[in-house]
Amino acid sequence: MQVETRETAGSRSRAEAGKYLTFLLAGEYFGLGILRVQEIIGMMPVTKVPRSPEFVRGVINLRGRIIPVMDLRRKFGDESQDDTERTCIIVVQVQDEDSRLTIGLLVDEVSEVINVQEEQIEPPPSFGTRVDADFILGIGKVGEKVVILLDVDRVLTNHEANLIGEVAERL
Repeated sequence: MQVETRETAGSRSRAEAGKYLTFLLAGEYFGLGILRVQEIIGMMPVTKVPRSPEFVRGVINLRGRIIPVMDLRRKFGDESQDDTERTCIIVVQVQDEDSRLTIGLLVDEVSEVINVQEEQIEPPPSFGTRVDADFILGIGKVGEKVVILLDVDRVLTNHEANLIGEVAERL
């Protein structure tokens, strides 16, 4: 079952009831549809790539594949923090207009997989035209937690996805 967002049904994604991988970022809970997550890996050395967007930490070599790593704190406008033993990289596939890109999302810590029911999902709040919140599918209310449900395909703009794709291709 799907919950409509503020926009018309055909113009963007809709939050769906189901399983979400939750993670912490700057003290807030976020969720990604579990089917979009390829794997979760502990922190490993990240190689910086010159002239990358500021929210790109660099790239990792994951079993012979070069994968760009995006610092979600920086992407969402928060300060970077030092990595801890809980810092993780969530490997996901992002679909843009033309292609599919495998990227790592650097998060403070992975929490748990939760089941979000239809009645627990609210549409994303309206922040007005000055704030781009298209990457928010909905807000999950699970117990005492508020979980921001992310549309992983919209976290990056098409231009940013192209830039990250170029970073990976340069290596």
